[in-house]
Amino acid sequence: MLESHDQVRWGRTLIPFTCQFSERKTLAISVHPDLTVSIKAPLYTTTEEIRTRVLNRAAWIQRQWREFELYLPKQPPRSYINGETHRYLGRQYRLRAEVGEVDSVKCLRGYFRVTLCDEPTPELVAKRLDNWYRQRARAIFYERLEECCRKARQEELSKPLLRIQKMTNRWGSCSKSGRIILNLELIKAPKECIDYVIMHELCHLPEQHHGPRFWRLLEKLMPDYAERRKRLNLFADV
Repeated sequence: MLESHDQVRWGRTLIPFTCQFSERKTLAISVHPDLTVSIKAPLYTTTEEIRTRVLNRAAWIQRQWREFELYLPKQPPRSYINGETHRYLGRQYRLRAEVGEVDSVKCLRGYFRVTLCDEPTPELVAKRLDNWYRQRARAIFYERLEECCRKARQEELSKPLLRIQKMTNRWGSCSKSGRIILNLELIKAPKECIDYVIMHELCHLPEQHHGPRFWRLLEKLMPDYAERRKRLNLFADV
């Protein structure tokens, strides 16, 4: 299969892409979660034809990029040993696990202090810390949802049901039934980033797709959403 690499400029946006040529009749453009753009084209399709098609689909490509920006990057596996750092609301805390009279987790003075009645194995520490994150997520996510809904009342957006769960590749999602799902991992991000994800999903209640009306609504309710989204992406890479 023949393959080539090229790029086009759409306004200020540079769109690099990979093109594969094969015995097919139609040209197809795909945007992937890692933000790469790939094209499958019939043999003997000219460079100009491909570039023209990409430019014609540039607005759609950019919308797909924006959508995939909410995807959670792959995180390295955790060891849950003393000295390892873990995040909470955007700050890093060093893990310190020890034997004690009661099971508890305390977050203070730069440390996650995990106390266990039994020997603190990585498995037990991970379970206890996960339970603590869930408790904090329930409290903080509902608090931030209330605040975001207060701001969204001007657009008559109703308060949705909220569910918290671990998700492998998304910070959040909105179901067709109007329920918002937030990734438990989001509790590790700053509050302004949590608010961005919540407001993003609230805007999906009236607008399911990432069309122009969706982005106008998000900008109206959260004018600095782009800065918050950028910080979320930077946070995820650390």
